[in-house]
Formats: sequence, C-alpha cells, structure tokens
Amino acid sequence: MSLVFAINGQRFELELSSVDPSTTLLEFLRYQTPFKSVKLSCGEGGCGACVVLLSKYDPILKSVEDFTVSSCLTLLCSVNHCSITTSEGLGNSRDGFHSIHNRFSGFHASQCAVEAEKAVSGNLCRCTGYRPIIDACKSFASDVDIEDLGFNSFCKKTSLPRFDSEKRVCTFPEFLKDGEIKCIDSGTLKWCSPESVEELQIIVGACKANSDVVSMKLVAGNTSTGYYKDEKEGSYDKYVDLTRIAEMREIRESHNGVEIGAVATISKVIAALKEIHMFGKLAAHMEKIAARFIRNFASIGGNLVMAQRKNFPSDIATILVAAGASVNTMSLSRGLEKVTLEQFLQGPPLDAYDLVLSIEIPFWHHEGNSGDVVFETYRAAPRPLGSALAYLNAAFLAQVNLDTKEIINCRLAFGAYGTKHAIRCKEVEEFLSGKVVTDNVLYEAITLLGKIVKPQEGTSNPAYRSSLAQGFLFNFFHSLEKPGHHLDQPMLSSSQHVPIDKEFYPVGDPATKSGASLQASGEAVYVDDIPAPTNCLYGAFIYSTKPSAKLKGIRFKDNSVPDGVVAVISCEDVPKSGKNVGFKFASFTEPLFADELTLHVGQCIALVVADTQRHADTAANLAVVDYETEDMEPPILSVEEAVKKSSMFEIYPFLYPQQVGDTLKGMSEADHQILSSQIRLGSQYFFYMETQTALAVPDEDNSIVVYSSCQIPQYVHSTVATCLGIPENKVRVIARRVGGGFGGKAVKAMPVAAACAVAANKLQRPVRTYVNRKTDMIMTGGRHPMKITYSVGFKSTGKITALKLEILIDAGATLGLSILMPSNIIGALKKYNWGAISFDIKLCKTNLVSKAIMRAPGDVQGTYIAEAIIENVASSLSLEADTIRNINLHTYESLALFYKDAAGEPHEYTLSSMWDKLGVSSNFEERVSIVRMFNEFNIWRKRGISRVPIIYPVSMFATPGRVSVLSDGTIVVEVGGIELGQGLWTKVKQMTSYALGLPKCGATEELLDKIRVVQSDTLSMVQGNFTGGSTTSEGSCAAVRLCCETLVKRLKPLMEKSDGPISWNKLISQAYAQSVNLSASDLYTPEEKPTKYLNYGVAVSEVEVDLLTGHTTVLQTDILYDSGKSLNPAVDLGQIEGAFVQGLGFFMLEEYITDSEGLLVTDSTWTYKIPTVDTIPRQFNVEMMNSGRHEKRVLSSKASGEPPLLLAASVHCATREAIKEARKQLRMWKGEDGPSLMFQLPVPASMPVVKELCGLDIVESYLEWKSLVNSSL
Repeated sequence: MSLVFAINGQRFELELSSVDPSTTLLEFLRYQTPFKSVKLSCGEGGCGACVVLLSKYDPILKSVEDFTVSSCLTLLCSVNHCSITTSEGLGNSRDGFHSIHNRFSGFHASQCAVEAEKAVSGNLCRCTGYRPIIDACKSFASDVDIEDLGFNSFCKKTSLPRFDSEKRVCTFPEFLKDGEIKCIDSGTLKWCSPESVEELQIIVGACKANSDVVSMKLVAGNTSTGYYKDEKEGSYDKYVDLTRIAEMREIRESHNGVEIGAVATISKVIAALKEIHMFGKLAAHMEKIAARFIRNFASIGGNLVMAQRKNFPSDIATILVAAGASVNTMSLSRGLEKVTLEQFLQGPPLDAYDLVLSIEIPFWHHEGNSGDVVFETYRAAPRPLGSALAYLNAAFLAQVNLDTKEIINCRLAFGAYGTKHAIRCKEVEEFLSGKVVTDNVLYEAITLLGKIVKPQEGTSNPAYRSSLAQGFLFNFFHSLEKPGHHLDQPMLSSSQHVPIDKEFYPVGDPATKSGASLQASGEAVYVDDIPAPTNCLYGAFIYSTKPSAKLKGIRFKDNSVPDGVVAVISCEDVPKSGKNVGFKFASFTEPLFADELTLHVGQCIALVVADTQRHADTAANLAVVDYETEDMEPPILSVEEAVKKSSMFEIYPFLYPQQVGDTLKGMSEADHQILSSQIRLGSQYFFYMETQTALAVPDEDNSIVVYSSCQIPQYVHSTVATCLGIPENKVRVIARRVGGGFGGKAVKAMPVAAACAVAANKLQRPVRTYVNRKTDMIMTGGRHPMKITYSVGFKSTGKITALKLEILIDAGATLGLSILMPSNIIGALKKYNWGAISFDIKLCKTNLVSKAIMRAPGDVQGTYIAEAIIENVASSLSLEADTIRNINLHTYESLALFYKDAAGEPHEYTLSSMWDKLGVSSNFEERVSIVRMFNEFNIWRKRGISRVPIIYPVSMFATPGRVSVLSDGTIVVEVGGIELGQGLWTKVKQMTSYALGLPKCGATEELLDKIRVVQSDTLSMVQGNFTGGSTTSEGSCAAVRLCCETLVKRLKPLMEKSDGPISWNKLISQAYAQSVNLSASDLYTPEEKPTKYLNYGVAVSEVEVDLLTGHTTVLQTDILYDSGKSLNPAVDLGQIEGAFVQGLGFFMLEEYITDSEGLLVTDSTWTYKIPTVDTIPRQFNVEMMNSGRHEKRVLSSKASGEPPLLLAASVHCATREAIKEARKQLRMWKGEDGPSLMFQLPVPASMPVVKELCGLDIVESYLEWKSLVNSSL
C-alpha cells in the first residue's frame, strides 16, 4: 500500500509500511527533498516559519481546496493524495519569481488591508517590524492604491506589477485526482484510515483487545503535539487517522441547531458558524484562537479532548459551555453517549480508546414571550489576534428584557484562569436570574464571583485573573445600558518620509535588498540548508538544570541507550593537545563542557550524537544527569547575593566610563532631592528565527571545516583551533548568512561550533546540530538584568543638578562580553544634561546563565533609567514629564562636556532641533490636549502620550575587504561583516559599484548587476573582526572602497592609453591581457578621531489602555531619526522599524521568567511572546532626516541597526501617562485626597502589570462610588 502525494508538482510515492507514522511533513521536506524554504524555528506551530500550502481534491465537487498548514506538526501520512506547495513551488530564480516574491522584495519586507493583517497574525518576524510585510500583503487587494501603501520600489513605476487574482497559485497534479484513498487496517500497517465509524470501532476494539502489546493513537490534525511535546516523543504501534470518516467531518444544520463532526477543522467550523447569524460571535471568537495555519488543520473535537483529558486552557470549551453545547461520544465499554459539554469536561479523563464523535450547539430560544437573547465572548491575552493563550476567557448568554433591564436567566462560563476546565458560575447565575440590573446588583454579583473564580495554587498572576472575570461580567451587563466598550483595533496604517541623496549614486539609492527574492522564494541557503555530507551525524545538547553542583555522571532513562545514539561527547573527548574551551576572545576564555562542577543552569554538559536530529533531540531529553550538592556552597542567584559575597568581575579602567562634574556640589545646589530610589530591569531573549546551528566536517591532514551561523567567524575560528589543539591554518570557518543574530550569534555561537568540531574530530564523521528552540532559549541567555539605585537633585523648575547611581549588573557565571556593558549604559543615559553624574557600577558574577550582548546592549537599559528618573522628578514636582525632558536636553556645550570628542562638530548636534521638529510634525501639543479631553470623557479607557529623545554612541573598528574582477567583467566581493538580514551585502554592492564606477566605464546600473558578495571564509578573509555595534556595514563599505580605489589606480593607465571612452568589459579584457592584478584587499582602520560618534532620534508614542484588562494598544508612533546621508534608505528604514518593534517587545511584552534556581520557565512560543503584527503601532510614521555632510563618517552615513530600539521607551512612558490618569480616577472614586503617590511601571509593562497599577479592584470601586453618588442625590 502506497502513500502518494506531490510537492511542488513532483510526484512522491512511498511504501506506507516503510514510513514511520510519527514523521512530520517538515522532516520529510528538509531531509528527503531539495526544498528548504520551510524552516524549523519553534517546532510548536507558533511562528509560521514552516508553513506550506496544502491542496486537496474533492472528487464529488470536482474542485480543489487550498489552505495553509504548519508542516512541523502535520504528519506525513496525513497528506496522502494531497499536493504540497512550498515557496520554491510558487517561483524561483530559475523559472521566474512569483508576484508574492517580487512584492516582498519590492516592499523591502524581507530582512532574514484588515484581511492582510489577520492573514499574517500568527507569523513571527524579528527583523522588519511587520509594517512592510503588511503593505506587501495589502498590495494584492483589488482596490488598493499604490499611494496608500508604504515605501516601496514600485513607486517610481506609478503602478504595481500585474497580478492575476483569478489564476490558481499552483496547479493540482492530475495524478492525484485518480484512484481511491484507501488505507484500511491490514493488521500490519502502523497507519490506517478508516472511512466509517463502524470501521473505526473494529480497529479500536482490536487495539484494546491487544492493549498489552499494541499502543494506539487517534489522529486528526496532530496540532496538540505543538503544546504537549512529549506526544512527539511517544512511540505508538498504531496510528488511526480519523479525518477520512465523512460523518465525523460533516457540519449539519437542523431546526434545533448545528451538529459539528469532531474532526471538522476549526477553520471549517468558523466558516459554517459565520453563515448563522446567531452564532457569529462564536465564529469571531474562534478566529482569535491560534493562527490560521493551525486552525486549518486542528480539529474542534481534538481541542475539546485536550481540554477534557489534559486540562488544556481551551477557548472553544469555554464559549461552547456558555452556548449550551453537548457532545456525542463513543466508548467501547459504554457505547454511544450524549452529555452536556459541561458534564463532559467534569468527567474522568477519556482513555485512549474513547473519542468524541460530534458536538451539538443548540439554537438559543426565548423562554416565554419576553426578553432578548444576548450573547458575548471575552478573552484577555497578550496578543489580540490569537497565537497566545488567554489569561482568562469567558462567554455569557443571557435572556434579558432590554427595556426593564431584568435578567430572565443567564449562563456564565469562565475558563483558562488556572482551573482544570471551563466552569459555569451557577451561584452567580441563580443570584442574577429575575433581578433588574442595577449598580448594587452588579456589585453583589461581582463580589460573589470573586469568591468562585479563584486560580489554583501556582497559577501566575492569580489576582489579575480573578479581576478579569469580574471586569468581563461587569462589562457584559453594564453594556446593556451603555453599549460600545467592545471595540475592534483600528486598521494598520503608516507613512514614511525617506530622503534620497544621489551625490554618491548608487550609494544612497533605496535599492531592494540583495538576495531579497531568494529569501522570499526560500532559495537563500542558511547553515541548516546545506545538504548533509555522507555519513553525517547530528548533535543535541545536554545542559545543566542545577546552578552549582558536582557532576556525578550521565545516563539515560530506563538505563537503555535510545535509538540512533552513536556517542555522548563531553569534556573527556576534548583532544589532549587541546583545551576545554567554548569561547575565546582576546585573553578571555570560557569552558565548552562542564567538568567536575556546574557553574549555572543551562551550562553545556555534553553533546548527544545520533543518526538523525530527532533521535539526538529525543536522547537529550531522555538523559539523566546525576548531581551532588552536599558540602557545596549555596549558589549565588541574585546581584544582592553577589555583592554580599564579593563575587564580581573586574572592570578594566579603560572600559570604565568617566564621571562628569561634581555631584556633591550639584546635590547641594538642588532645591529637591530623591534619594535611593530603585529600578529593576529583567532580561530579554533574542528570538532569532534561525536558532544556533553549525556543521563540522573533518578534512584532510587533520584539518576541519566548520559552517557556522555566527557573527564573529574570526573568534569561532580561534576557539575551534584552541579546543582541538591544532594550528589555526587547519581550521576553516565559513559563514554565508545568518537568520537573525541580535548579538546572540556572537559569543553564544562559539560553543555550538566547537562542540560539533570536537564530536567530528572524535568520530571522524561530519557532525551538525540545529538547536531546538527550548534548548536555545535556556542555554543562550539574553539581555543583562540589573538593579539600579539612584539619587537625583533638581531645582523647582525641573532642571536637574546632579545624579548619583549604583548599578549592579548580572553578568552570569562567566564574563563573555559583559565588559562592554558599563560604558554602554552610561553612554545612553547621558542623553540628558544631569548637571553632574557619578556612578558605581559592578559586574556581578552569579550562578546564572551567562548573559550576552543583545541588540543595543546596555544602551536600552541606560535610556530607560534616564526616563524613569525624569518621570520621577516630574511626578515629585507635579509637572509634565515632557517639560522636564525639554529643560534637561543638552546644548552643544553640555553635550561636549558629557561626551567629549564623540560630540563631533556643533552642526552635527541635531537632537534639540529634531525635538522641536517632531513636536510640530506629530502635532504633539494638540494631541496632548486631545488625550486630556479623551481621558475626561472615558471611564474605562485611558490614553497617554509621550515624547522621548535618544543619544546612542557607536564606534568604528577595523574591517577587512577584498574586491576581485573576473575575466568577464563580473565582480566578486568579500568582507569581514556577516549578512544578518541588516542589508550589509546590499550596501557593500552599492559602494563597490560607486567606487569602481568613478572612472565612468559604462552605466553604473550595469556595474551594480555585475557584483556579487560572497560568504565569509576565515582562511580567505582574515582579521574579520565582529559583526555588531551597528557600524559593520559602514566599516565593510569603507574597506571595499579602499580596495576599489586600488583597482581603479591599477586600471587608470589602461584608460589613459585608450583613444576615447572604453567599456568596462573591454577595459577588463585588456587588463587581463596585460596581467594587471585585479584582486585587491585592504583593512579599513578608522584613523579619523574620534572613532566614536553619536546618533540621534526622537519618538512620540500615543497609547490607549483598557482598564478592565490592562491591554495597551499603541495607537500611533512618530519617529524622527538622523540617518546622516543614508547608504541605503530602504535598508535603514527597515532597520529603524525593526529595531523599534524589538524594543517594544522589551518594554511591553516579553516576560523572561525563571524558576528559583534560574532555569528559564518561559521557554517556548507558548510562554514567551515577542511582538506580532497585532501589537505594533496602529499608525506607524517614520521620517529619516538627512543631516548633511559628516566629513569623518563613511560618505556622511550614520548607524541605524541598534539606536532606534531605544525609541520604544516612548511607548512605555506613554503607558505610564495613561496609568497615571487611571490612578487619578481611582483615587477620586475612593475619596482619597492629597497628591497622588508616585509609582514605578516595571519592564515589561505586561497586561497584568498595567491592570494591577490601574487597580485590580477598579470595578468594585466604581460601583461603590456610583452607589454613594446615587444615594446623595
């Protein structure tokens, strides 16, 4: 019996008996086909990197149905007679790119319409900031106007390339239309697909009769394995596919209601319910569950079974309980049964042989002749459009006399708040039935509800969840009087003002990113896309779960070696001539493998090597590490403990920032002082889409080639050589491109490459690893947490006279590049004129995972510290924070005092004028008044607006380059900088074209097309240095320019000998004929002093806070950024938007939570929430300012990669303003007089944090106040 399907039109036929039924479609695509556009990023269905188009043929309707699915969850056997289309199948570089690829490229949407927004709501992107992706999607709308779309390369053409919307995306292969899909149980096959309930009963009965030897799994969409990952590792003898049973797929409407087959997909259910007006809100709520590509394959019955069997926090269960749904089940012991959904959820967990056949939703009929039926659903989740579990969900069905507001009856359901399953609050239902809705009645109902909805012990944010239940109940009944609180988010819109300077053309041109179409089509090759060499093995890390312990040994569960395991590589396998080193940078080193002691949780203990990546990952999960903690000192798990035990890393004097002025004098001159105020900042994970990965291949003469996804190939090179104990000329590290880095592929990529190298050296076989997302999150750490204590003195006018700081930085167990943190923090913090500033900074050594230099390392914390101080000063003086900011902006004189030579020339200081300019262009003052008025007339929503400046110092550093001209006139370029998605190759190509084009040999555009930038190779491009600090593109361009100047100098004599203009190709032919050296290399070293310069930006952000949930909507952000003379405005615009959105994640969303021993708890897409398209500013305006000529910069350009991240602090500050208004209102309700108490808004300002500061008791307080007001009338 065969499994037949197509991928991009190509036929695949496999013998079903030879296929492991647990194999996913993604595994087959990546390991058994040449198609690599689908990527493994999370393995949970939570990111969209592995999405494919799946097409099915309906022989009865003779039509093809297309829908997207997550290939990392879809089982290969379930695609029998289906057609799969990947991005390569739409178009490619050989056959021509598809319109989608061209639009993504043209809209600059590739770096690593409401329907358009919803369509990508489940897809994660860490690079672009989403805006260009949305514009690219909107461009396919039939009524779109190119003028309404964001900055793109089609603007010059006045119209978009033609797209035929009637044409199918792909052609369904004819060979899949023939033949029946039969896969019945033969007794020997592991996968079977019954076609009727009767067949299913026979198969299940046979499995149960042999349950001692046959384990069985019922399968529909298999999406549950994204949440319950242990299911992926489970081994079953029989997989029973339910999706071929027609009666379990059908959705039938009758006069009583709707019956939904249990394996009907959630998407099909949504479509059916939308057709029934009564059930429209059920459908609307279901659209907020998961991502569309999950809903397309996930079954409604599977969702309910997860809720019943495993207490999954299901939204569907909650809303269907309120809707009065029932379920039809089949049990071998009890037969067919029908029970209410509420009874079903409360019953004992279904065993493996019981299943749900269908779900029935009754039409809601009036009881008696009076009253209207009102139904509403609610959910509070970090993301409005799904792909996030709810803190609490609820649904209410009530029959109400809308004239008298009498509640005839009601059904109130709550779920996902830390309870086993969705519940009905029958005590509250009984209390409300027959009562007229009044403030007093609502107050009693809410009080009663608070006693019922109590999360189980151990649930996060329990008080917040209970408060949500009360808020939703209040909103439902209160809206009977004043409807309108349930509002949809405004549609995304944006504007971009991008200066285009042609002085150095094509430098300065907004050219599309080099390789953008290759990335969009999936043809761009990353490390894990490199075909596996013969006899390749795969590794997975075993890491420590104890912060400080003695290692006693490693074994596997059940003391049996898991399938496919070849070796377990540890410190004992490091060659005797080498060193156990996983990081080497200058004189600093860190161990590769833990030796006798663990230093921190997440420390690498060993690398399991197996025949497949899945076997390696499974074995690592089955590994048991034996520890001993007896007679061990307690681990240091906080900066306070580190100070107490004097556990510090030395900060070298030349890396310690300089103090400014006399703080004692400044404090004595102050009218007011705030003393010893504290701030705490947590961590942030990189969340690059490509996790850590490497491939090591043994080569001749005891040498090794390592393919590494890294930002610092030079140091990966020296680390591997040191670890193996071989000369550096026997190590070759190749890095073509990196799928996102943000600093995480700098230090943290080194041990990954080194571990593969040690294993390859030991086994003399190629070894590669692609670190799974959970392991990556636990082992790589993230941004530096810190504790700040400050004292500040200031005048009554708001002018600050002195600032004293004590900063304790958690560097983790090893130093890494944490030595850069002190100067970075102070560099960003000095953006205001503090009068005088002094500080005591300590790098604390703890038994926590070593921190890495994440994008804007220290700078983002520094800018936040500055804003927190400004806002504290403003609150103490009862002045607006914007006033305090304005008063304390630098003049050029104070700037020069604080930043020394980095301040540059007076004309280069643009911040004060930018502050005023953005104030005007964003209508700041007018909007402040509008916000004030809004807050006065809205009780349950408050707005805030804030304007924030940034100063960001960057440094230039040595960068190599090589330019070679080939015999046909084409040009190949090598640079030390790595393409991370930041457009480095694009700028390098433009610089090469400009510098080589100066002799005017042919059109510059033609020259640009001849240039190719190639991968970094450490044996070819030595002294590669590192890619980071925002200036690598500039340095690489400067290096290339030097090379080109050398080549032009060599070609000049030939040009002078020609009788007139000479074409480029002819010139090169003559040069080859005369043996002119057409390869030039150079090392750019920043000779201009200073090597450091300042970047400036200002942002205005306006937010709206929902006081019932704590949800913050960013209504509008306006950014003005000084980009100098941009090398490529399109690339820099993407960097500005992407950095800002990553900063938004740090300030508002991303909760990096660890347990008591420091082990990361938020270790998946289910628990760690980066920004998505539904969390970015609804109106996103960016203006890039061309500040003119900067003689000491590379063609007057400035950095853009990291500085804009700091501007996201404006959202946090605006949120604080909104909370301040909410607290003022709450104090009025409570009758509290006097000045409002100062408060600190933590980072991130997540929904529970915001709600708690607005008042968890806000509804009760309001009703009590209303009662007092009414009683006094």
